Amino acid sequence: MSQETYLTIKGRLTADPELRYAPSGSAVTNFTVAVRAQKFDKQANEWKDQPTKFWRCSAWDQGKLARAQNIANLLKKSDNVIVYGELVTREYETKEGEKRSVDEIRVESIGKDLTFHGQAYAANEAPEQQDGGNWGGNEPAVGGGWGDQPTNQSTSPGGWG
Repeated sequence: MSQETYLTIKGRLTADPELRYAPSGSAVTNFTVAVRAQKFDKQANEWKDQPTKFWRCSAWDQGKLARAQNIANLLKKSDNVIVYGELVTREYETKEGEKRSVDEIRVESIGKDLTFHGQAYAANEAPEQQDGGNWGGNEPAVGGGWGDQPTNQSTSPGGWG
């Protein structure tokens, strides 16, 4: 097994992902994820915020896998994301000739963290389908969009019919 270090981070995008193309034509998307950790203080019996860490990330397209383009098209500033990838150290030279290095995550997979997105439904309510369909109850659908709250209550518990 090789010496790669893989990380999973959960945080928020600090800006819209930036899509670029290498001279070879390969697409790469760069973005930064802010991770704000908390630590439990036993003496104060409460959670304390730790300094925010900023992780630079890069994602490349690979053949038919359009990871970089998908990230640039589907994610935006302040989206909560979960990122999994390899920790790599990249070296570069500044315009003044100074040699520097930076740690970044080469993204293998990424997804939106839905923990705080949207609205939760009550146990006896089910969301409606986009076309106005019903997800398991026998009554006709009301409204037609995902954001509409159902006005008919199903008589069956659990909401899934």
